[in-house]
Amino acid sequence: MQEYALPGAHVRERSVTVPLHRGAPDDGGTVDVFVRELVHPDRRADDLPLLLFLQGGPGGRSPRPTRGGWIERALREYRVVLLDQRGTGRSSRVTGAGISRFPDAGSAARHLLAFRADSIVADAEHVRRTLYDGRRWTTLGQSYGGFITLTYLSRAPEGLTRCLVTGGLAGLRADAREVYRRTYPRVAAKTRRFYARYPGDVERVAAVADRLAAAPATLPDGDRLTVRRLQTVGQALGARDGAEELHWLFEEALDDDGGLSDTFLDQVARRTAYWDNPLYAALHESIYAQGPGPVGWAAEAERGPEFDGDRRPLPFTGEMVYPWMFDEITSLRPFGPAAHALAEVEEFPALYDPARLAANEVPVDAAVYFDDMYVDAGLSLQTAEEVGNVRTWVTNEHEHDGLRVGDVLDRLLALRSR
Repeated sequence: MQEYALPGAHVRERSVTVPLHRGAPDDGGTVDVFVRELVHPDRRADDLPLLLFLQGGPGGRSPRPTRGGWIERALREYRVVLLDQRGTGRSSRVTGAGISRFPDAGSAARHLLAFRADSIVADAEHVRRTLYDGRRWTTLGQSYGGFITLTYLSRAPEGLTRCLVTGGLAGLRADAREVYRRTYPRVAAKTRRFYARYPGDVERVAAVADRLAAAPATLPDGDRLTVRRLQTVGQALGARDGAEELHWLFEEALDDDGGLSDTFLDQVARRTAYWDNPLYAALHESIYAQGPGPVGWAAEAERGPEFDGDRRPLPFTGEMVYPWMFDEITSLRPFGPAAHALAEVEEFPALYDPARLAANEVPVDAAVYFDDMYVDAGLSLQTAEEVGNVRTWVTNEHEHDGLRVGDVLDRLLALRSR
């Protein structure tokens, strides 16, 4: 255990060891899960309630705390527990080198299945029982953390006092194809809004895409920048300042001689390389999978001709993951065989228990972002109707990153006091 001080917080860090595959003690060994606990320095000795943060993703590590933000607000009344989800951060990481050591694609895919929401919930329960004497806690689930929350309520509601969800009420029965059928139109709408706000970028983006169509550029890490990879920078449009980020990105795209600038290539590489989070791509469609039927590269299947890279203005894409990424992106290449095997898995364990969720008594307070580009508001509201004891705050004041940049936590904490 290690303890130290940050501005505004006292920190305690610990790790626990858990089975890789629960229910199969002779198969797969163990992984370590890293836990960082924060408390206000003036309240170190107080008997404070616990708040477990469930990070977005998949494959997201817990936030590294700095001054301000939602963590500062939470520390007023909670002891905050930040969990690096298995496979991420300072927990036992899943890496390209590690996944390459598996003898075949099937065994590598089975390994990746041990990093879905059901295993994360089991890890959280182990942490709660072993490090916190079984005390129940409140959870705060951002984005994919909300998906994990629904799994938690399905499997171990006895560990929970209250659940807060920000942009993360998943459809209980929606598969990945339905999700993309709903979110692709929203990506297109965000793109139209971007070009309407910055009309000069229509020509600027088109000029970049035309150059790449003629001859892909080389990124700083040696990867090729193609038109379809360029389109994926549109993922930024789901955040509050995403349109501005893209505007400034393309502002410096072209050098005086008409070539692509080093600054632009460096920024595009950072946005699209996945070096810090390959699990995001490798597991992305599998987070929706439960029951019979393969995922089958849902985003690719649902991508219509309106997203073709030869169209102008250039259409952007969102958080969708495509099979070509595992050929063209160096960090993802080792995951390719496993990702293709995951797309063909015929049956996945259930993530949600609709009957248990309908009878839920744990208070759930959820922010639903009406214009969310990543998590469909319609599916979220349907889930809110099907899960017991849920209150929703539906808003178009925030985008998907409202917890990080807005007053969302304050608003959610106040819901039960009205």
